[in-house]
Amino acid sequence: MGDTQTGLITNNKKAYHDYFVEEKYEAGIELYGTEVKSLRMGKCSIRESFIRIDDGEVFVYNMHISPYEKGNIFNRDPLRVKKLLLHKSEIRKIAGKIAQKGYTLVPLKIYFKGSLVKAEIGLCKGKKLYDKREDIAKKDLRRDAERSFKSSSLRI
Repeated sequence: MGDTQTGLITNNKKAYHDYFVEEKYEAGIELYGTEVKSLRMGKCSIRESFIRIDDGEVFVYNMHISPYEKGNIFNRDPLRVKKLLLHKSEIRKIAGKIAQKGYTLVPLKIYFKGSLVKAEIGLCKGKKLYDKREDIAKKDLRRDAERSFKSSSLRI
């Protein structure tokens, strides 16, 4: 799933289905050595994770990092709460927006930037059922158009 040095580790496709992403932020993640080694092997899931702001600090919950096989006693709890590293001004700005009705913070993807592990978090607004149906209909139309375009270009 993930490259060894740079690139995507995991992304949260479900977030784009369930939410309108209004703004994106890049945050560092406070991790331990065995967790980073496990991430290098692509063993991470953020499908069910969410983010909360407590006392001016940002934490991600339910982010699952599988235990590192050779980590033995140094392994941490795979679902432990992890601190996200953002500037105080960014945290205040996000907290102000979350106070508004309907906004939530969701992790969108986890990736390497050089040797550092970063999280892209999104300030999101929940979609209603009819919005989700509309998105699915648009995807189906686009897929059908691509299929017909491919088949017409093959005949020529």
